[in-house]
Amino acid sequence: MELPHNITEILAKLEKAGHEAYIVGGCVRDSLMGVQPHDFDITTSALPEETMAVFEGYTVIPTGLKHGTVTVLCEGEPVEITTYRVDGDYADGRHPDSVKFTRSLSEDVARRDFTMNGIAYSPTRGLFDEYDGAEDIRRGVIRCIGDADKRFNEDALRILRALRFSAVLGFTIEASTAASIRRNKGLLARVSGERILTELQKLLCGRNAGEVLRAYPEVFAEVIPELSPCIGYEQHSRFHSLTLYEHLVKAVENTPAESGIRLAMLLHDVGKPLTQTEDENGEWHFYAHAEKSAELADAALSRFHASNALRSRVGEIIRYHGMVPENNDRFIRRRLSKHGLPLFRDIMLAHIADDSAKAEFAKERIPLWREIVRRAEELSEQQPCLSIKQLAVSGRELSALIPPSPKMGETLNYLLQGVIDGRFRNDRDELLVQARRFLDKNP
Repeated sequence: MELPHNITEILAKLEKAGHEAYIVGGCVRDSLMGVQPHDFDITTSALPEETMAVFEGYTVIPTGLKHGTVTVLCEGEPVEITTYRVDGDYADGRHPDSVKFTRSLSEDVARRDFTMNGIAYSPTRGLFDEYDGAEDIRRGVIRCIGDADKRFNEDALRILRALRFSAVLGFTIEASTAASIRRNKGLLARVSGERILTELQKLLCGRNAGEVLRAYPEVFAEVIPELSPCIGYEQHSRFHSLTLYEHLVKAVENTPAESGIRLAMLLHDVGKPLTQTEDENGEWHFYAHAEKSAELADAALSRFHASNALRSRVGEIIRYHGMVPENNDRFIRRRLSKHGLPLFRDIMLAHIADDSAKAEFAKERIPLWREIVRRAEELSEQQPCLSIKQLAVSGRELSALIPPSPKMGETLNYLLQGVIDGRFRNDRDELLVQARRFLDKNP
């Protein structure tokens, strides 16, 4: 296993001082999968104070002495070195109440989450793989170390980590571990919203995200209760042959692997059960469901303490996913003015994903949506006037016609809409003429 020079230097210095030292966890897993790790965690039999003594003369930061971790700055890179340890009870279901240092790597590995993350490697000692993690990696299996119920009760975030690894790596979850995930899903109430959102965003971008969403709907409904009514919900519509939850999953699969738009598609129709009506033919309709879905999505993201930017973006994608687009420059310029190109592109990608998850006849509209995206990108490159600040006249120039007032803002908006619609050229003299005409008609 080829390691960076600073990592081999740290391992060698610890070994020379009489201590065991290994890289451990994700960096070993990734290396065995042929993926170059970006971060390396080192574990050692040396106690924290012994580690600091070994690296006397280096910059050493006592990052978390309580948990046995010190950070050594080696060749300009910070590297965490943690003493072998045994964790105490997890009263909060997330963090150990106490830790006890040990000289046994076997005891240290036994506290870790999954077999693929319980492998250690030393250039001098080779692989330490007590739980056959390398074989599980070869087979593409995620399996808890020891008793799965115990592992998830220690740290409920491991439930989402297992699902995330499955989605990202394309691994299957071993049967007893999968059963424990379903059995212990209620433990996720212990996990902070921020951590849930982080794992969910990574999971949704995974190549296997759709399969994981399908396999564990009850787990996702645990962290996003708004999804619960969608599971098994028949839509009774000529546009849909799938249940609502399956429609959401397929829409996720049909978007680019980017967390914002995939979050939007996961939640884009959650308002349907609350807006359902039935016509005289027995067909269901969901009027104003996009607005209700945006409202529910915002409530979910608020619980996760999502950034205002993410909440706004997801909300706008959902709110306008039911808009009927028009393939003409006037419509596209208006949308570019309202949303900007990135968000308008996302909204159109949502249309494509939505129709991709509907009945066959709905898919016939997809080429049109793609053409609108292409034209929006083309118009955007021409740098059209899409905002008041881009107008060839300013409020200062209009002040000769009208004093600063709400009427001035109304006039500027009128001029902007005229330019966007192609009725006026963005020319100073023409806009001043149009402003006078507007004010004459609207004193």
